[in-house]
This record gives sequence, structure tokens and C-alpha cells, in this order.
Amino acid sequence: MLPTFLTSLDKSPLSVKVIAPYCGRLSKLFGKSTGSARNLKVIFNDFPGGAENFELLSRFCYNNGRIDVTPSNISFLHSGSLFMEMNSSVSGTPNLLEETEKSLKGMNFWAWSELLITIKQCQDLLPFPSSSGSLEKCVDSLIGRMATSSEPSPCPSTSSPDSSGVRFSCDTGSTESLKNSCSRATWWFEDLLVLSTNLVEMVIKSMVLRKFDHSIISRFLFYYQKSKCYTGTPDEKRNVVETVIDMLYILHWNSVSFKSLFGILRVSLNLNIRKCSRTKLECMIGSQMDQATLDNMLIPSPYGTNYLYNVNLVLRFLKAFLHGGISQTSPTQLRKVASLMDLYIAEVAPDPCLKASKFLALTMALPDSARDSYDRIYRATDMYLQVHTGLSEEEKMKICCALNYEKLSSEACTHLSQNRKFPSTSAVQALMSQQIKLKSLVKATNKTKSYIDSPHSGVIEIGRKGKKNESDSPTNNEKLRAHLQGMQWRVTELEKICLKMQTQMTKIMKSRVSGHSTPRSLPKLCS
Repeated sequence: MLPTFLTSLDKSPLSVKVIAPYCGRLSKLFGKSTGSARNLKVIFNDFPGGAENFELLSRFCYNNGRIDVTPSNISFLHSGSLFMEMNSSVSGTPNLLEETEKSLKGMNFWAWSELLITIKQCQDLLPFPSSSGSLEKCVDSLIGRMATSSEPSPCPSTSSPDSSGVRFSCDTGSTESLKNSCSRATWWFEDLLVLSTNLVEMVIKSMVLRKFDHSIISRFLFYYQKSKCYTGTPDEKRNVVETVIDMLYILHWNSVSFKSLFGILRVSLNLNIRKCSRTKLECMIGSQMDQATLDNMLIPSPYGTNYLYNVNLVLRFLKAFLHGGISQTSPTQLRKVASLMDLYIAEVAPDPCLKASKFLALTMALPDSARDSYDRIYRATDMYLQVHTGLSEEEKMKICCALNYEKLSSEACTHLSQNRKFPSTSAVQALMSQQIKLKSLVKATNKTKSYIDSPHSGVIEIGRKGKKNESDSPTNNEKLRAHLQGMQWRVTELEKICLKMQTQMTKIMKSRVSGHSTPRSLPKLCS
């Protein structure tokens, strides 16, 4: 007499004589047992699907190897039959494993809701379905259905009797209403919310391999993140955000919404996500920084810090923006980012807790070619020095190193020469740069005047008809002379300004070097 056994999953005794012929695993187990054993207790700690699935397999054995294989139970039956080696260990008995695999081959003909039910059960059985290959088949069939552009939604208009445990958007309304509410490309968004993060990652990678539109994929990922983050524990939200960031990173970044990236950033700042995921997110944002606004950049500093805004984060954005090299960044993009940074620096400059090293890092983060004018940087520096009165002269000089005096306007240079918050060397450099500008302007003016006064300046010989063609009419010459007079007037005004600045500079230098035995001589500012 064969022994009976008890499982830790189901406490009712089951007859080995009934079950063993269908299960190769049990046949091997009890074939090695001694004949004196009356009762055995068999423990399956890793049985796929637990007690519910074991009962389903027992029903198959007690029903003489007959059971209806449907999308609602095929995942359980296939996983269980693999685990128990139910591949006809006894000749002539029904082969459950073969029957389930045959049903899986017809998966492409299932309804959309049936596919979702099956894949939902597969994720409940993980990691076993992944090792058996059934999960890959489900995902392939699911993506193949999504790629079919001829049908807006393959869902039936009525709910499947096997889908009572899972609610799908396609089961709650007619196909016509779904057409009206969802576009052809995004009808599946709501249905895939039932997937776990592991399965979403698997689906997205398969979609990328199949050349799905990356903008559609990114839209789904943002939709998934927003839907999942409404509820759930902080750990669950962190897992969702990290998965979404990792999947967005493998897409073409120009197909990812910049505004939505900042939405994820603000969520992630409160979740303490992994460093690698945070770095990926910062790289994606930094690569599109020319699309940012000042409001995007004004991110509050982390909890526990005393400064107002997260300057370190913005510096990492800039590093990511410049990572590809200046040669790969268009001048237009560079100027946009420079203009944005000028506004940002002006906002953070009044922060009394902002360190001089951070302020200097912000002002010098971009190359000099990014700015045509440094007036905004000068005003921000002026504000910073006004707030931070305790800086040493050396620290002030380091901060002023970020200024390009040649790109300061005459008004800014005049203001700087009178600004006692700046080091005297800065005022001298500003005045010297203005002297160079004046000399260049005078030289250009004299050259233009010499050309206009030349008797041959307006005459061009034309060889076709042997005639002289006056290309510059008397009217044009009068305009040039009027323009020249305007330039000469401008030079005169600039010389007056320079002389005034020189006088003011002399007073400043006398007051600052009065303690020295040998005062330094001033440079010749105007010729």
C-alpha cells in the first residue's frame, strides 16, 4: 500500500496513488521511499501560486487528468506543472505541461483583457514564470497587440467572466466610448497600470527593441508615475520613481517632456532615491537646460541646509549641459542658458548664506563666449558684495575674476569706478578696457573719414560700356557724412566720460593708497 502525504500548503491528506502518476517529481520522491513508511509530510516552500495552485493541480489529478485550461488559470497550471514535472511520467496519462504550452502558443488569438489577466497572474508568480519563458510570451503578445495600429482598442465591449478579479478600462465601457476618450496611440495607458515595476521595465525594454515611438513611451511612463504616486508607501513610490527614471534614460532624451522631468525631480527630492537614478535624471534635465525657465531653477535647498536655493543641483545641471562639449552645443542654446543663469544668479545673490565659492562657481560655470554683455553679472556681483560685507579683499578679487571688463557697457564701467564695494584693481581694469574701446572707436572713425574724403571713394569703373557709374550718389555721401559726425560726437562724449572717470579714479586711488610711502602712478587712460 502506497503512503499518503500531507503538504504544508494543504492540510488535508492526499492519495499518492492518485497524484503520483501525473507528477514526475512525486514519482521520483516516493519511488525512493521505504515500503514501511505509512505517512509522509511533504513541504514545498517555493511552490508557485501557493495552496490555491496546488489545489488546482490536485483537481486535475483527481479528475483523471482533465481540466479546462483558460487564460484565467493557464499561468498557474503552467508554472505548477513545470514545478511538479507533470509531463506524463507514466505512459498514456494526460500531459498537463504539454497542454498548457499548446494553449500558450495560441495566445495571439486571445482577447486583450485575457492577455492582461494572464500577465497579471504571471507577475504574481514571479520569479517562476520568467524562468519558464511564459512571461516573455505574454509580454511579446501584449506588445504585438499594442503595435497594431489598425485597431484603436482590441478590448471587448463587455466584461470577461474571467476578469472579475482585475478591473481594466476596456471592460468598463464600449469600444466606441474608448475611441472618443483615448487616442489611437495611447489607449493602453490605463490598462497597463496593473503591472508591477518589474513588469513595466520588461515591457518598456521590449517596446524600445521593437522601435516604438519614444515620445509615446515617455508619456506612458509619466502617466504611470503620476498614477502610482497618488497612493502607496514611500518605499513603493521610491521604487516607481526609480524605475521610471531608469526607463526614461534609455529613450531619446529629446522625446522626453522637459516639464515632466522637473515634475519627477520635485517628487524625487522628497524620496531619497538611489544616487545612480538621481544622476540619470540630472543628466536628462541638464541636456535640455536651454528649455528651462527661472521658476524651474529656483529649487529650495535640501532639508537641514541654511541657504535658500539648491545651488549645487543647478551646478550639476550646467555640468551635464556642457558634458557634450561646446562644439556640440549651438551658440543659440549657449546664449539661452547664459541668459537664464544671469537671472538665476541675480536671484540667489542676496542670499546671506550663499558662500563666495558657490557664487563664483555660478558666475564662471559657462564659457566667456556664452555672453555678449557682462552687465547682469556685474549687477549681481554688486548685490552680493552689498549683502556680504565681511568678505576679505582677496575674496572680493576672486569674485571679480568672473567679470569680463571688455564686455561691460560704459554705464557699468562708470558705476564700477564709483563703487567702493569693489577692489580698486577692478575699477582700474574697467577704465583701461574703456580706454581700449575709445582708441578702437577713434581709429575706426578716422579710417571712415579718410575714405569718405577721398576723391575716388564714390566712383567705380565699369568696363562693359566704358562709363563711370556713380555707385554712391550725393544723397548717400551726405548720409555717410552725417553718420561720421554722429560717431565723432560719440567719441567726444566718451572722452568726456573717460576724463570724468579718470578724475574720480584719482580720488579713489589717493584715498586707498594714502598709507603707502610711494603711491602708484595711474595709467594714462585717455590719449
